[in-house]
Amino acid sequence: MFKKYNMKKCIPFFLMTSIFVYSQQRMTLEECEESFQKNNLQLLAAQYNISEAEADVIQAKIWDLPNLSVELNAIDPENKKIFHIGSTGAKEVGIEQLFVLGRKRKNEVAFARSNKEIAEMQFQGLLVDLRSQLRSTFYNILFEQKKEESLDVQLKYFTDLLNAYKVQTQKGNVSLKDMVRLQALVINVQNDKIEVSNNIIQQKQTLKLLTGSDTEVLPELSDDNMTQQLEKQPLIGISELQQKALENNADYLTAKKITQSSELNLKWQKSLSVPDLTIGTRWTQRGAAFDNQLALSFGIPIPLWNKNKGNQMKAEYQIQENKKTEERLRQELVSQVDTAYQTWKNQYQQYFSLKPQDLQDMETVYNGILKNFRKGNISLIEFTDFMESYKQSILQIYEIQKHIITSAEEINRLTQSKIFY
Repeated sequence: MFKKYNMKKCIPFFLMTSIFVYSQQRMTLEECEESFQKNNLQLLAAQYNISEAEADVIQAKIWDLPNLSVELNAIDPENKKIFHIGSTGAKEVGIEQLFVLGRKRKNEVAFARSNKEIAEMQFQGLLVDLRSQLRSTFYNILFEQKKEESLDVQLKYFTDLLNAYKVQTQKGNVSLKDMVRLQALVINVQNDKIEVSNNIIQQKQTLKLLTGSDTEVLPELSDDNMTQQLEKQPLIGISELQQKALENNADYLTAKKITQSSELNLKWQKSLSVPDLTIGTRWTQRGAAFDNQLALSFGIPIPLWNKNKGNQMKAEYQIQENKKTEERLRQELVSQVDTAYQTWKNQYQQYFSLKPQDLQDMETVYNGILKNFRKGNISLIEFTDFMESYKQSILQIYEIQKHIITSAEEINRLTQSKIFY
C-alpha cells in the first residue's frame, strides 16, 4: 500500500528549494568587479558630487542680472490727473549693470574648479576603497569556506564517533568520562564552525551590497589562481612603496588639493574687499533739468573699512588647519604602508617557511592517528589532544593565507598601484 502524500504540503518545499538554488550565483573576482562598477549604489550616488561641483563652476561664471527701474507719475496736482504718463505726463526709465572688479569672478571660478577637482579625487578614493573592500571580502569568504569545509569533515567524523560511544556507554563498555571528553571535543568543533559560518554570512552580505547584486554571491576561484596570489611578491622595497603611496593615494592627494583650494579661497575673499562698479543709464521724460533727459550714472561703494575682514581671517585659519591635516595624513599614510608591508612580509615568511613535505606530514600523521585509534593503539586522551591541535593548525594555516592576500590588497589600496595584481 503506497502512502498518500498531501501535495499542498509538498509544493511549498519544492518552491523553497527552487528559490534557494536560484537565489545564488557563482562569480569570479573579475565578474564581481564588473558588477561593482555597474551596480554599486554608493559609487553611483557619489558620482553626483562631481556633477554638483561642475554646476558650481557654471554658476560662478554667470554675470549679475541688469537692474531695470521704472518710475511713473501717480498724481499730477497741476493738471489734477492720476497716472498722467502720456506724452504730456511724466515717467522715468533706467537700467543699471553691476561690474565686478578685483578679479572676483575669476577667483570664484578658480575656487569652484578646485572644488570640482576635489570631488573627482574623492570619488577616485571612494572607488579604490570600495574595490579593495570588494577584493578582500571575496578572499575572506573563500578562506572562511575552506575553514568551514575542514571543520565539517572533522565534525562529521567526531559526531559519528560520539554516537557510537554513547551506545557503548549505555552498554557499559565505555566509561562515561570518555564519552563526555569526546562530547567536549564535538562541542568545541561545533562552536568553531558556528563562528566561521557567521563570518561567512556577514561577508556574503557585504559582497552582495558591494556588487549591487539581488542574489547571494558565491566567490569562485581556482586553486591555481589562489596559489599564484599567495606566491606574488612586490618588486620594490618599502621606501619605494611609501613613495608610490605619496604620489598616488587619492586620500592624501585630496588633502593636498584641499590645502591648495583653501589658498584660492583666501585669494577670492581678499578680492571681495574691492568695491564693485555700477554703471547705468536713465531716461527722464519730465522733472529733470531738461525734458527727455538721457543721463549716465556711475556708482561705487566707499571703502571706508574692510567689509570682508572676518571671512579673510577665517580663510587664513583654514589654510593653516588644512596644512596640518595634510601633514598628519602624510605621516599616517607612510605608517600604514609600513604596517601593511610588515604584516604581509611576516605572514608570507611564516607560511612559506612550511615546506610542502611539512603539510604532507601533517596529513600523514592525521590519517595515522585515525587509523590507530580505530585499532585501539592510542588512547582517547591522545586522540582528542592531537585532533584539537590538528584543528587549530589547519585553521591557523588558512588564516595566515588569508592575511597574506588581504595585506597585499591593502598595499595595493594604499599605493593605488598594481603591486600584487
